[in-house]
Amino acid sequence: MTTVISVTNQKGGVGKTTTAVNVAYFLAKTGKNTLLIDFDPQGNATSGLGVEKQELEATMTEVMLSKAQLADVVMPTAHKHLSLAPSTPHLANTEVELAQAERRFTRLKLAIDSLEGYDFVIIDNPPSLSLLTVNGLIAAQYVLLPVQAEFYALEGLGQLLETMKLVRKNMNPSLELLGVLPTMMDSRTTLSAQVLAEIHKHFPGKVFDNPIPRNIRLAEAPSHGLPVGVYDRFSKGARAYKAATKEVLERVG
Repeated sequence: MTTVISVTNQKGGVGKTTTAVNVAYFLAKTGKNTLLIDFDPQGNATSGLGVEKQELEATMTEVMLSKAQLADVVMPTAHKHLSLAPSTPHLANTEVELAQAERRFTRLKLAIDSLEGYDFVIIDNPPSLSLLTVNGLIAAQYVLLPVQAEFYALEGLGQLLETMKLVRKNMNPSLELLGVLPTMMDSRTTLSAQVLAEIHKHFPGKVFDNPIPRNIRLAEAPSHGLPVGVYDRFSKGARAYKAATKEVLERVG
């Protein structure tokens, strides 16, 4: 059975795409057939894996508008066992077109259900509580929530958890919070420690044991179109994501 994980936070700049790309990469490194769905109109996961968006013929836009099957847009990457369903900024326009469409909330789920041969599907959702994000939540069994270790980290999370609750109640009763992954931790500051304590207080038993540190190699890797595990596998960022991915595997059992 395919395990579908939605990487979600409606705040931008919290390491959401970095988490989606690197967890997908390290899952693939363990030999799991993994599909990364770039479901964010910014298309950062697509460029983060070195794909030229201008050269794409079919993307998640066509899948959501029922003009293509998901299998038709999936492409191999340079990394063994890792495939990508790419996106471009056109995906933002599909929200308007889908607003009145039939099955507008379940299109991603139906698309993923039609696939075979994947152990994991990782969805990189947009940084908003939009129709696309709701599709991402309905399609998944688990939500992975990256939370930046900074002052405003927990603001707005209530809204996201409320949306998850509504999705669980009405559309996807099996949706679970896989865990909260603290990102951009700076162990030298009191603030990071305070925010981490706060996250533990709000999500008891759900916080990953391996927070992701602030790391220059992690920040540089996307500009080279590479996961950090390829760009610098000995960096603190790479080691942290490798450990976090091991936890993901343990948590999904």
